[in-house]
Amino acid sequence: MSGLHIREHWIDTASGKLFAQQWVPLQAQGAPIVLLHDSLGCVALWRDFPAQLAQATGHQVIAYDRLGFGRSDAHPGRLRLGFVENEAQQGFTALREYFDIADFIVFGHSVGGGMAVACAAAFASQCMGLITESAQAFVEARTLEGIRSADQQFAEPGQLQRLERYHGSKAQWVLRAWVDNWLAEDFADWNLDTVLAQVRCPLLSLHGDNDEFGSSAHPERLVALAGGPGVARLLQGCGHVPHREQAEVVLAEVVQFLQ
Repeated sequence: MSGLHIREHWIDTASGKLFAQQWVPLQAQGAPIVLLHDSLGCVALWRDFPAQLAQATGHQVIAYDRLGFGRSDAHPGRLRLGFVENEAQQGFTALREYFDIADFIVFGHSVGGGMAVACAAAFASQCMGLITESAQAFVEARTLEGIRSADQQFAEPGQLQRLERYHGSKAQWVLRAWVDNWLAEDFADWNLDTVLAQVRCPLLSLHGDNDEFGSSAHPERLVALAGGPGVARLLQGCGHVPHREQAEVVLAEVVQFLQ
């Protein structure tokens, strides 16, 4: 991408190294946008979107692989109940300290959207904007059906290799961390209600009307319960990955939101 400095970083934490990548426009402005990936995601799976986002907004964009994902170190154990909320104090805090970030904008996809809410709540005075994409605000039947279906697909020969391409030997852990946590009995009552009330910044909630992992009840609940002003945008004919399926629409919405 022309006009962008792209840099790779390794962040030391008590639990292991985190991989991060940074896209910096030549005339960078405003608070950095931090990207939080989905349950099976990593920096590489954002593909061209971070560069497009940096160019469209003029803000620097930073994405990182959570511990256990992508190029970051393996997770020492298994994810526990509370992992969505806890990311604000874990990888996200390590990233802010490494880059010396004060004010920030946070953008999360799917479960990363829930983590973005937690980050905006935990650092309410420093969060200038919160963007969620295909985020789950609670555990919905459609979410669980989508996860069960995906779990069956990954059980078929050769399917796990799709994850190994991005997560290497951690692929099986990544899959189980997603499926087993969401389908666990003690996760059934999970929601973001309490955390949402602590958010103070503006919120943009993007959601595809064909999202196989959640209905429009999610963006509606996010906007209704957030402590700051919020707007929900339902994208027509769009599934669970709007930044890939309708990148131009997503970029236009984000640019308008940031203005």
